[in-house]
Amino acid sequence: MKYFSILILTIFVSSCCSTKKVVKTQPETTKEIAVVTEIPDVSEVPPTIPELPKPTEPLKVEEVEEEKILVNNETTPESFDHVIWKKLLENNVSDNGNVNYKGFKSESNKLRTYIDSLKDNMPNDNWTKKDKLAYWINTYNALTIDLIIRNYPLKSIKDIKDPWDQRLWKFGDKWLNLNDIEHQILRKMDEPRIHFAIVCASESCPKLQNEAFTSNNLEEQLANATIEFLADVSKNEISEDEIKLSKIFKWFKKDFEQNGSLIDFLNQYSDITISGNAKKSFKDYSWDLNN
Repeated sequence: MKYFSILILTIFVSSCCSTKKVVKTQPETTKEIAVVTEIPDVSEVPPTIPELPKPTEPLKVEEVEEEKILVNNETTPESFDHVIWKKLLENNVSDNGNVNYKGFKSESNKLRTYIDSLKDNMPNDNWTKKDKLAYWINTYNALTIDLIIRNYPLKSIKDIKDPWDQRLWKFGDKWLNLNDIEHQILRKMDEPRIHFAIVCASESCPKLQNEAFTSNNLEEQLANATIEFLADVSKNEISEDEIKLSKIFKWFKKDFEQNGSLIDFLNQYSDITISGNAKKSFKDYSWDLNN
């Protein structure tokens, strides 16, 4: 019995020691786990990096071509600079086309300088059709002014002997006259509206514009000159059923019928639609000087 009591006591003590050991080590284990598994504060998470903008999409082919056209329209250089002629016209031609020949005569040195520059810079194969048209229209008008002031004062260009056949200007190896430029050069370029741009220094001619023709503005300038000429009742009288026209339309009838009838041409530029059966006649032509 005594032996049995000692055994029970020994077991009880042993159990107590074992429990104490577990209690002692548990906090240490928990502490280590807490350190290892610590979660950082949310406020310390770095901000989201913003998305980079997408690269610009390349232009479509047609957009690239359109940009090229715009650049060319704005920056295409003229093959010949008509600035001297432009200044002379501004100084000596009114908005109505009245020409101050005395003024041109006082600036004859500038006019000759311009004509010399034309002679030294004739069109070549690299020039566009518009460049060539602008060059020869301006040349024709400048030479007409030169012809007049060489013979000024006078009342009519017809006071000069054979005015359109005088070979006074050498271009390259050829002496040209006004007929050469009009009939052998300009008319062969298939642009009938030249007849409203070149001027014969007379009242019944289209008015001399007080600006130089340029390739960049040529289409607008030719259209405006044609519209203006047709609307001038001193040169043309137009109604639906009857037209009294400048003799320019008689002399150069073929030029105006390249793409239809004469009336088809007129209807492109007239405010009044002319009947295909309209009665047609031609007005008298005044060769008095356009001053």
